[in-house]
Amino acid sequence: MTVEPVAGRRDLREFIDLPYRMHGGTTPWVPPIRSERRRFLDRSKNPFFEHAEAEYFLARRDGEVVGRITAQIDRRWDEYQGGNDGWFGFFESVDDQEVASALLEAATAWIRERGRERLLGPADFTTNDEVGLLIEGFDRSPMVLEPWHPPHYRDLVEGAGLEKAMDLLMWELWLGSLKQGDAFHDFIEGAARKSETEHGVRARNMSKKNLEEEIGVFLDVYNSAWGENWGFVPVTEAEVKFQAQNLKPVLSEDWAMIAERDGEVVGAALTLPDVNQVLAKMGGSLLPFGWLRFLRGMRKPEGVAGVPGSGVTAVRVFALGVKPEYQHLGVAAALYVRHREVADRTPQKGGEMGWILETNKPMNRAMEGMGGKIVKRYRIFEKSVAGG
Repeated sequence: MTVEPVAGRRDLREFIDLPYRMHGGTTPWVPPIRSERRRFLDRSKNPFFEHAEAEYFLARRDGEVVGRITAQIDRRWDEYQGGNDGWFGFFESVDDQEVASALLEAATAWIRERGRERLLGPADFTTNDEVGLLIEGFDRSPMVLEPWHPPHYRDLVEGAGLEKAMDLLMWELWLGSLKQGDAFHDFIEGAARKSETEHGVRARNMSKKNLEEEIGVFLDVYNSAWGENWGFVPVTEAEVKFQAQNLKPVLSEDWAMIAERDGEVVGAALTLPDVNQVLAKMGGSLLPFGWLRFLRGMRKPEGVAGVPGSGVTAVRVFALGVKPEYQHLGVAAALYVRHREVADRTPQKGGEMGWILETNKPMNRAMEGMGGKIVKRYRIFEKSVAGG
């Protein structure tokens, strides 16, 4: 068995194709669009590489690819989180401890050579991208921008000497009157009313026509609201624009929200229709008729390409936050209630919200107050690599 860096187009193609071969057709894993993965991994296109560097590795046994991993270091992580860390990501492995340990050791050696003292992961590539290793909820399909991993991955990572650093929670919420009735817990309803009547907070929908401007507004809230969270690194304007190119076709004005007070933006929520319900039927390709099938699936929740009940019936609350100086005004509650109102008039009646840090007591308490339940748990692992 060998573990070597990706070198050339053929290696990169094998790196991208591995999870399709390992998981496709037999698991809840949803195949992403291959062209999007190539673009995301392209160092000349992904603005992550404006402040970071990474190496991609493939494990082979008798010539067959049996695993993959990335190792990366991020100067923005150093700036905002301190420490002397490196990350691993894009982890895939056959159920073989020798393979997994060799991959993780390759990532460890790469970051150690660059003076790093702790390995964290997985993250593809940052905590603003797909992050964490799935350790609960294996039977559920991943929603948009969520990874899926088989149960044995946890054993492989722990078998290589990594330990828990932090858990990230996904909450299931069904919001419309069809599921949970018309009211949340009294403390949420009351806070939402006061937010509007006493503090003058108004929620509105984002405009796709002015998407670049709206994304800039969201960026300001996002970087402010999450600034004190464990593991948070602000996203750059270039990174937001890069991601917005992928999200624009799936963004719904109904579900993307801005909260304002006296003309100032105080909070925002980016909730995405679960495009994975469409992608699951496309096999990772937009050719030859993929775009047509994709658009039909997005526009007709009752079915994709004539398949009943296979359209977009759920959403994922990707991010919901309030600027710190306004967090006492019930803005988050107002956004929660706005979500319920949208659920009452759209085909999507709920879905999942997260990732939420296990240590974020206010947000987790709010999820309970809305009748939510934890349905997935992702874990970030760590390992000291000093010396070595």
